[in-house]
Amino acid sequence: MTKSIKVDIWSDVACPWCYIGKRKFEAAVEAFPGEVDIEYHSYQLSPDAPVDYAGSHEQYLARHMGVDTERARQMTDRVAGIAAQVGLDYDYDTLQTTNTFSAHELLHFAKAHGKQLELKEALMRAYFVDGGHVGHVDDLVALAESVGLDADAARAALESHVYESDVRADIEQAAAYGITGVPFFVFEEKYGVSGAQESATFASVLTQLADERAKEMQR
Repeated sequence: MTKSIKVDIWSDVACPWCYIGKRKFEAAVEAFPGEVDIEYHSYQLSPDAPVDYAGSHEQYLARHMGVDTERARQMTDRVAGIAAQVGLDYDYDTLQTTNTFSAHELLHFAKAHGKQLELKEALMRAYFVDGGHVGHVDDLVALAESVGLDADAARAALESHVYESDVRADIEQAAAYGITGVPFFVFEEKYGVSGAQESATFASVLTQLADERAKEMQR
């Protein structure tokens, strides 16, 4: 049996391009005839973001990017338009800006219980589409439960910060790889692809790896 191709993805829950890239990558995986083993890793675009931000997302983005709010609105409108092309209905009017560190801790908890991919989707949908809060423990526990994880165990993991070191290890590994932006895809620890590339780009890398593996097996 052919071994699956491992893809490690550095991504932030609050990264709009990460959700777009996720959809484009998933389309490539769906069309690929082989097996793909996907693992998400933690990265924070705004590690200093507060858990609770009183202003609008455009106000936060304007301050973070050093632009005025009108320019920030133009940026979010553009991204929302691109997201719509891959079936994502971003709602920046209800988006609740927050720090994503706890969400990353929960993703490590989910990985330990075989539900990381499901939780990643639930977190990003909550943040970008449903206007959910992904920084509060209660909201995170509810999302964990929605994908079949034990609510009490999820709460205990978040409150004890048992996965804090795993989140920091991911961030340190990103720095070691030279990753300065996300999404960033690492294929078989061999090839790196940066950004929300088109599905054809991801498909090309998967096919190349499959071909290289086939040739190695023939030797």
